[in-house]
Order: sequence, then structure tokens, then C-alpha cells
Amino acid sequence: MNDADFSWKKIIIPAFGPSVLFGIGNGAILPVIALSAIDLGASPAMSGLIVALIGFGSLAGNIPAALTTSRHGERRSLIGASALSVLALILCLVANHAAILALGVLIMGLATSVFYLARQTYLIEAVPVYMRARAFSTLGGTQRIGMFIGPFAAAALMHFMGLAGAYWIAIVALTAAGVLSFAIPELEAQPRTRDSATPKPGMASIAHAHRKVFLTLGSGILLIGAMRASRQIAIPLWADNIGLSPTATAIVFGLVSAMDMLVFYPAGKVMDQYGRLWVALPCTIVLGLSLLAIPLTHGLVSFVLVSILMGFGNGIGSGIVMTLGADASPAVGRTEFLGIWRFIADVGTSAGPFCLSGITALVSLGAGIAATGVFGFVAAAIFWHGLPHARTAKKGRA
Repeated sequence: MNDADFSWKKIIIPAFGPSVLFGIGNGAILPVIALSAIDLGASPAMSGLIVALIGFGSLAGNIPAALTTSRHGERRSLIGASALSVLALILCLVANHAAILALGVLIMGLATSVFYLARQTYLIEAVPVYMRARAFSTLGGTQRIGMFIGPFAAAALMHFMGLAGAYWIAIVALTAAGVLSFAIPELEAQPRTRDSATPKPGMASIAHAHRKVFLTLGSGILLIGAMRASRQIAIPLWADNIGLSPTATAIVFGLVSAMDMLVFYPAGKVMDQYGRLWVALPCTIVLGLSLLAIPLTHGLVSFVLVSILMGFGNGIGSGIVMTLGADASPAVGRTEFLGIWRFIADVGTSAGPFCLSGITALVSLGAGIAATGVFGFVAAAIFWHGLPHARTAKKGRA
């Protein structure tokens, strides 16, 4: 991308429009998958397992997603992911058995990994390095906005159509994402690395060549993923533990989501102008402190304040995983590197709730939540030693 030709106006719709629509689709169906499974005769435990398949599909799909995106390019991969998601949703909609629903949810997870990897690679090419963090923070923010809108849009249609309304909202949103991806041009101002005569490295060689980065900074983003996933469980469980009603818990979630969405762009600007460490440290430390503090709350006011603090910590970290991955990725084999990077992050997302549940079963809920908070300080130490401390030199217009 030629820095002199860069303009936010040129990329705002092609870069972020599909992400908002994809977020709306995911946000619409996530609250109703378990209910659909129960309607099809699944037990509560089996319903929870079916919901978890979307995360498992994303985890399992990261490496194939990297190979697909590397071979077919970002734009075609976006279109394909949208089409695959629509097919998965139709399968969920017409399912007459829990197994068919589970298959649809699993396919949705696979498509999600392709979509987000292609989106990340697309932005690396479209945005100059000196504005990279703002771009990825905005990408993370638009995904959050979509996830926030989706449940409300689904609820409106479900009032008339029942659970099917949520799937129809998702189908429309993801079809629109595919159409928009089809309509936008490739943002390529120069020959791409993958088109050069340089031999293309495989996954194994990329993993070996960059093993130090994966073991250091990769461990940090794994811990961020674990904390982010754990907080989504910690908030409702502790709310129930202190006697809050489901309605009050939902309102707390809304407040946390609102805080999450308010701070993503300022955080990206700080990363671009001062360096990644200026956001990586506050993000991990605030998340860690808030998780440690949740077991100390015993009433509505203190619980809400700590939860909002957690939303702030998560919000300022919007895009941090993608930004660090983009910074560390090589020019040759970039997509393969990012596939491994996303795999590491998703391992953390999958492992976090298991760690919380295991410690809760062995000790107590408070101990389980607090233990995940310790991850924040470990991650902060990793970033302190692994990221540059010097202020980033500013270039171009902020």
C-alpha cells in the first residue's frame, strides 16, 4: 500500500463493513443455539457442548483457513466464508435433530476462522504501518458493535417468528457481508509477496523459523484469550453467586459491552503513537486486577464497578492480538504465520473456561476467577520483556 495514497474514506466500507455484518450474524445466533438444541431434545449439558462447537470449529479451522487464504486471496476467502456461513445457518434452521444442528454450528466456526484471518490479512495490505494499530483496533471495535447489535435485531424478529427469527437475521447479515465482499475491489497497489518467484514456506518451516516469537509473545496473547473467555463466564456466575437477578445480570453485561465499545479507537491511536507496550500492559494488568477483584464484591454497586473496569481493560485491548501478529509476521509466509498466531490465541480462548471450571470444582468459584486474574500479570511480564519500550516515531497525519 502506497502511504501517500492512503485514505480512511477509501477503505472504511470495504475494510470494516463486512466485519460489522459478520458480527451481527454471530451476535444474533449465539444466544439461541443452546435453546435450539434443547428444542431438538438435547440435554442442557449437550446443549452447552453444541454451543462450544463454534469455538472448536474456529480453533480447528485456523490452519486450513491460512492455507485457503494464502492460495485464493483475501477477497475470495471473505466471499467463500460468507457463503459457507449462510449454508451452515440454513442447516441449523432446518435441523430436525441435535446432531444436524451441531454440524451446522461446527461449520459456522470453521467459516468464522476463514473470515477473520482473511480480514486481518486484508488490512495489513490496505493500511500503512504507522496506522496499523488504529486499523486493527477499529476492526475489533466493529466486530464488537456487530455482536452488540445482533441480539437486539434477533430479539425483534423472534417476537414474530420464534427462534427461527435469529437465524434469518444472521442469514441476511452474512449474505450482505458476502455481497459487499464481492463488490469491493482488491486493495492492492503493488505486486503481492505471494505472487513473487520466492519459494513459499510451509506451516512447519514458518513455525520453526518463528518459534521464539510464538513461545514468547504468543504465550502473552494466549493468556489474553484465556482471560477474555473466562470473564464471559465469571460475570454471570458471580452475579448469581451474590444473588443478582437474570435481568440485572443482563444489564451489567450491557454496561460492560458499552464500555468495551467506547475505547477501541483511542487505544489504537495510543499504540500507533507511543508503542504497543502502552496498551498491552494496561490491558493485561486491568483485566487481571478486575478478575482478582470480582470475588471481593458482595453487592450490586461494587460488582458493577469492577465489571465496568473489566470492560475497559478488554476494550483498550481491542485489536492488540491482531496488531502484534501483524507486526511479527514475515513478508513471505505471512498468512501461514497469522494462521498459527490465531491458533495460539484460540487455544487460550478455549482453555480459559476449562481452567476456571477446574479450579472452581477443586476449590471454589472465587478461587477459580482469581486464578484466571493471575494470567494478566504473567502476560504483562511477557510483554514487558518482549515488546519495545521506546516511543514509536510518528509518521503522516494522526
